[in-house]
Amino acid sequence: MAEEAQTGGVVAAENGAKSSPVVFAAVKPWLVVEAPKANDAVQFYKAAFGAEEVSRVNHPKRKAEHDLPLVLSAELKLGSSSIVVSDLTDDSSAPVKSVVSGSVFCLETEDVEAAVAKAVAAGAVADGELTEVEGGCCAGRVGRVKDPYGNVWQICAPAKKCDDVAA
Repeated sequence: MAEEAQTGGVVAAENGAKSSPVVFAAVKPWLVVEAPKANDAVQFYKAAFGAEEVSRVNHPKRKAEHDLPLVLSAELKLGSSSIVVSDLTDDSSAPVKSVVSGSVFCLETEDVEAAVAKAVAAGAVADGELTEVEGGCCAGRVGRVKDPYGNVWQICAPAKKCDDVAA
């Protein structure tokens, strides 16, 4: 890994030839919620953050105890980024086997107060007061909300260029 950092991601193959660096086009956080709450989570993210649903794949079979089929994946667009939301299933192909909590996401907007108020009106809980933060990549007005599914959303002004932050 240290070698990759020093060579810009170009790694020597076992036969001595150099391979091309791996380049990723995007990172899509995948939020897994307790079944059958993914549909509700999708509706919450639409109402709270203005997310747009891009695609959805439902489980081919509906369980008797659920009114709707479980959501295997629902891709949502938030600004220029995407997230995926799904129900936790006991299916062997499920990417995780238990609900993960403790995730923090940062949303950038010019109107922090309005964004926090909209999220709270949709069902999020404000986590402290809006604050002014000096320095770092998230300087200026900052607020936090916790969504009904245990995720924390830090809402701040657009990031300043951080030339002095080490990777």
